[in-house]
Amino acid sequence: MAPDLFARRNEENRVRKEGRLPPGQSLTQKFPVLHYGPVPAFDPATWDLRVWGEVESDVRWTWDEFQKLPRARLQMDIHCVTRWSKFDTVWEGVSLGELVRQGLIRPKPSARYLMQHCEYGFTVNLPLEVALSETFLLATHYDGEPLTPDHGFPLRGVVGNLPGRDDLMTPYFWKGGKWVRGLEFMAKDRLGFWEQAGYHNEADVWKEQRTTGGW
Repeated sequence: MAPDLFARRNEENRVRKEGRLPPGQSLTQKFPVLHYGPVPAFDPATWDLRVWGEVESDVRWTWDEFQKLPRARLQMDIHCVTRWSKFDTVWEGVSLGELVRQGLIRPKPSARYLMQHCEYGFTVNLPLEVALSETFLLATHYDGEPLTPDHGFPLRGVVGNLPGRDDLMTPYFWKGGKWVRGLEFMAKDRLGFWEQAGYHNEADVWKEQRTTGGW
């Protein structure tokens, strides 16, 4: 057995014993690239992030303004619906929950869901309780470096699992959208791109909620 394969299996056994490997998942030491459509170009002079919907007032940040928002660092495990898992990943960016706590975004009492609007019209929906939790981040950096274009540069949503926090829901990794350009707070849920294609709307990794068909 090759040394790297032996090490991977040892690591996978470790996280399985710790209860961190969800059913049907396998550990990867790589970071697979998966998305629909081309990688968009980024122009910092024209890029902006809009916030609208069930909020007291709409918000718009330019790239320079977004860079000045409160920063956060998050270490978590991520689990892709295509059955790979990656552990102890480190992300940096802006916490949506912190923006709400500081009053920079003021959701109305009617707000219950969040839609991430991404380049090319791609959308991803989340319950607002997940989007405002400790496991969701608007990330600009991964592993100490700016995101690469194919991993969502300049901004992507990331959502995963904090070991030992069983009180927090853990959706599959697709529930964080790449190349985010807008955040719509909603009173009622709407299906995002992959959910309309048959992926499970809740996407709980521990329940293996992969698709409505159950593969």
